Amino acid sequence: MDRPRKVGAKWTNTHIAADEKIETFELDYDGKRDRWNGYDATSYALVVERYESRDEARKKFLKEQQLKKLEGKNNNPNGEDKVSDVDEDEDEDEDDLRVDEAKVDESKQMDFAKVEKRVRTTGGGSTGTVRNLRIREDTAKYLLNLDVNSAHYDPKTRSMREDPLPDADPNEKFYGGDNRYRNSGQAMEFKELNIHAWEAFEKGQDIHMQAAPSQAELLYKNYQVIKENLKSKTKDTVLEKYGNAANEEEFPRELLLGQSEREVEYDRAGRIIKGQDIALPRSKYEEDVYVNNHTTVWGSWWKDHQWGYRCCKQVTRNSYCTGAAGIEAAEAAADLMKANIARKEANGDMPAPVEEKRPATWGTDIPDDLVLDEKLLAEALKKEDGRKREERDERKRKYNVKWNDDVTAEDMEAYRMKKVHHDDPMKDFLN
Repeated sequence: MDRPRKVGAKWTNTHIAADEKIETFELDYDGKRDRWNGYDATSYALVVERYESRDEARKKFLKEQQLKKLEGKNNNPNGEDKVSDVDEDEDEDEDDLRVDEAKVDESKQMDFAKVEKRVRTTGGGSTGTVRNLRIREDTAKYLLNLDVNSAHYDPKTRSMREDPLPDADPNEKFYGGDNRYRNSGQAMEFKELNIHAWEAFEKGQDIHMQAAPSQAELLYKNYQVIKENLKSKTKDTVLEKYGNAANEEEFPRELLLGQSEREVEYDRAGRIIKGQDIALPRSKYEEDVYVNNHTTVWGSWWKDHQWGYRCCKQVTRNSYCTGAAGIEAAEAAADLMKANIARKEANGDMPAPVEEKRPATWGTDIPDDLVLDEKLLAEALKKEDGRKREERDERKRKYNVKWNDDVTAEDMEAYRMKKVHHDDPMKDFLN
């Protein structure tokens, strides 16, 4: 950092300094994070020497003050009360001489060790006050529990985050770790205030906790008020729409448990003789809605795999009800059809019955005289099952495999019967 020379040292051969030596250290993981790395223990002797010189200067200053007071009293022209003045002066001198380092420390303790310290700022130096809030009579943190495996104590920052006495009575111990103070009281409020300032800045608001703390705190209070109002408004809306079950009357016991002790007596026909019938629960759909002059609903009648209306026995939905006349007409038509069939059978006009044979399910061009052998079909089904098992496990397939290309009608029928159709809803239950 020296001023550049007008003529270099290599030309004048004067003030030649040694080259700078930059040392590099290969440190491990712990060495890079060691907060005492580079500290020289011998430099502490300078600290001791500085404090000793300060103590000597303080003692010398006190003696000089005492000597000045004594000289001023000796030169006092009033000699009448000289004896009494001398006695008082001697007492004051003794009191002043008792001022030592211990008394200075005690006076500082009354003000929580007030220390005037020079603080560097952008506008220049200023004097700040640093206070040590620990009372000297209290036990130090590292002396609360001397167990090595207890809470860790950092001597440089004088911090012990965990509780050194976790098993002690909480009513008796006065110190529970630094984390106890960090996570309680106004510390949590300050953390929430900082987090709100960060989130608001990320969302576009011009807010900074360090630059304008009052503005940040005011915005945070307004945010809390708006949040509470919104929460209460949402709660009122939900209660207005769905009601509050906590404020309503209790439900009857029979509704809660699904049963009651009410006695109902029926006759053999199912009619109620004594008591009141249990009301059936109603669904959210419309019930007992009769359309087109019907007196019953659709689905109240079933015949030949078809649903219909019981009032008129029609299977066409949304048809107009014909009542008893429609039922008589349908019965007359059925009787007429049976009479025509009996007449044709008597005259011999009915076609000859066709012998039932097992139709094949494969192919489109099936010959009329195709008849499947049941034994060959059973063998083909077993063969198809074995082929599918081999397809599922290719490792069991041999190297030299001889395939028979002759496909019979039974083989095709077995293949079609065992084939899985993707649109079959029961395909997952076949295996």
